[in-house]
Amino acid sequence: MHLSRPNLRRTQFLCSNSLRRLAVALTFTVPFTPTVATPIDYGLVKVAAAAGIPPAQLPVQVVSNDPALGPDGFALAREGSRLLVSGGNERGAMYGLLEVAEQVRRGTPFAQVQPAAARARFGLRTIKFNLPYAPYRTSPAIEQHQDVCRDLKFWEAFLDMMAANRFNTLTLWSLHPFHYFVVPKSFPEAQTFSSTEMAGWRTLWTRLFALAKERGIETYLINWNTFVSPEFARARNLGEYHSTWAHTGDGTKEKIVEAYTRECVQQTIDEYPDLTGLGITLGERMGGQTPDERRQWLDDAFFAGIAAARRPVKFIYRAPLSASTRSGGSTSEENDRRTRAQIEGLRGNANIALPVFTEFKFNWSHGHSSPHLFIVHGGKLSDAYWNPPPTHHQVVWTVRNEDFYVLRWGAPDFIREFIANNGAPHVAGVLVGSECYIPAKDYITSEGRHKTWTWAFERQWLWYALWGRLLYDPQTPDRTFEALLADRFGTEQAPDLLKAWTLASRAQLRFAAFHQGRFDGSLYTEGFSDWSNGGPFRFFDIENIIEHPVLDTKYINIAGFVAAGGVAPPGKVSPLQLAGELERDMAEAQRLATAVRRREQVAPALEAELADIDAWCAHGRYFAAKLRGGVALATFRKNGEPARQTEAIAHLEKAVGHWRELSAATMRFNKPRLPHNAGEVFSWSRFLPAVERDIEIARGAAKADPPARPTPVGAAVGKARR
Repeated sequence: MHLSRPNLRRTQFLCSNSLRRLAVALTFTVPFTPTVATPIDYGLVKVAAAAGIPPAQLPVQVVSNDPALGPDGFALAREGSRLLVSGGNERGAMYGLLEVAEQVRRGTPFAQVQPAAARARFGLRTIKFNLPYAPYRTSPAIEQHQDVCRDLKFWEAFLDMMAANRFNTLTLWSLHPFHYFVVPKSFPEAQTFSSTEMAGWRTLWTRLFALAKERGIETYLINWNTFVSPEFARARNLGEYHSTWAHTGDGTKEKIVEAYTRECVQQTIDEYPDLTGLGITLGERMGGQTPDERRQWLDDAFFAGIAAARRPVKFIYRAPLSASTRSGGSTSEENDRRTRAQIEGLRGNANIALPVFTEFKFNWSHGHSSPHLFIVHGGKLSDAYWNPPPTHHQVVWTVRNEDFYVLRWGAPDFIREFIANNGAPHVAGVLVGSECYIPAKDYITSEGRHKTWTWAFERQWLWYALWGRLLYDPQTPDRTFEALLADRFGTEQAPDLLKAWTLASRAQLRFAAFHQGRFDGSLYTEGFSDWSNGGPFRFFDIENIIEHPVLDTKYINIAGFVAAGGVAPPGKVSPLQLAGELERDMAEAQRLATAVRRREQVAPALEAELADIDAWCAHGRYFAAKLRGGVALATFRKNGEPARQTEAIAHLEKAVGHWRELSAATMRFNKPRLPHNAGEVFSWSRFLPAVERDIEIARGAAKADPPARPTPVGAAVGKARR
């Protein structure tokens, strides 16, 4: 987003007054006992609530140091009239207690709780949560979450969800979070907030970290390097980007920024003892520097600050986003090896707990695509980070979701296959989440009897349950997720619902695997479009679908297929085969959704979820029709057969009907127009003229012109950020 200087100053002024009012008015309503509560205490409280028995009277014995169970593992067994809950550590014992609570809550008498055992597949099961403060993306779609993210009731609910689903790490991301946490002692001019405001922020973070700790959840702050507070930048004349939060471009090489960062890092560690660790994102806003200069900056600023702190921390080292002096994405094996050398050298820093977690974006910003790795941020990834096998660091995959913010999703088979393909011994775990969507304020759902939840993450409850529980134990059977569906919608409906979700979600997965995405806005699957930050959406017209490269190389794109005479190479899936798979799976998903509706009167909350299944089915049918139309149109252009042109037009006319179905399904329970990082409101109906234009392109009467830009969301710039 680009702001003129007068608008920038005005917006910052408005934001300053707004934030000051909110900070002074902060209240914390969550009961809080940070010096008493432990993960075992938390689990016992959950069991007691489910059983209706005071915690002190529960016939439970808890053991939290059984090494045979491994970290985070647990076992349930009977010892006479008492239930023995054993854990490999405190967190594992808590998971055992949560398993007991789940059984009792579903009607199992306490005396009949079934034996169970589980071991954690990955030690790091992480959620990526981008804060709306000094955010990576600057738009009303992000800033609307500021109030909710200051509410401890929200965080308590979010952390409860994480614990229930076996997530054990929360990472909080911001371009520059530190001025919300500390005032560096040597740089008082960096202070952004009044003393009263700063006390409110300290209370928020202190209590958030303590709430996480009592649920067995570790916490990290992850930033983007050479940013400083706007006040410090103005005082030291360091550049406007510290106020606009423009995250690409050349960064500063000023030594004062190193000193400022070093002190911020040290004080944050010292002043927040329940914060587990820190992390960095090496590359963006470091343009103009060589990779070696960036690594040296880390040594002199970040790692020196950690070394000066009073305690050790864990560390997430996000692999470099650039192998050149540019601020964009690129990779090289040489840069990978030099970065590994720096990471291995961190064993000499006594305040960095080993292993260091080295993080990569799985298939760039679109991890919900293929279960096989093809690219990371910048391009291909060499094996330098794990060949030879590492001894002081482990790999962490980030599975980003920039593909569906509105529609719900649930594909356990995809997650299991992803784990099977990418769980080598050097892999510590997986980080899931979005850069452009914050699951806090529910700005999507319209009001009505169907809305039985409060927060945005509760819409996507199945997504969190699938990722968290399968990362913990990929052998978790489908009946576990059927039971979660039964808790909400009834036992009889659950099996069909899970099958329907699995099939319908393949519409999203197949499109993102076929239509290669790279950076965040290069692919917005649910919207069949891409977008630029602050710029317009670009709908994927028929020309795009014919020519665009694939991500997963098991597919062949339409242009390549037609050029090869309509024959796919051995082992490849042709566009027509893909269309057939989509048609088959969407038909079965729709049949299952219809069966659910016919079985009994459907509650409004269930109907809202079924509407999303309807939407994905329409999306998949639309994509299938467009694939068939694209093959026919490309063949007509190659061979000049009029019948193929007629066929293309017929398929694209069918596609229009499917898009109308998609648009109707998404408007039943959602607001008709939604804010988006594109700087424009989003809706499916807005793309109908572009959908219809494909028919004219096939007739030769229209070129693939971009659709007209509609009205932006409110004030195009939103609020300024501090």
